[in-house]
Amino acid sequence: MQASIGDRLLVHGRNVGQRDRTAEIIEVLGVNGGPPYRVRFEDGHETLMSPGPDTVVRPAFED
Repeated sequence: MQASIGDRLLVHGRNVGQRDRTAEIIEVLGVNGGPPYRVRFEDGHETLMSPGPDTVVRPAFED
């Protein structure tokens, strides 16, 4: 997985009834755009994240 600052991660819900979440990448800590990423979720919460197979990168220019 490769991403850039400003891209968004779409994290699909894992359980029935759990909604998808979106986070903006605010810092790329891996080599050549790889994880881990520092992200900010819609509610303002920030965390360090290494996305799993339930996550999709949405490039910033698609918004």
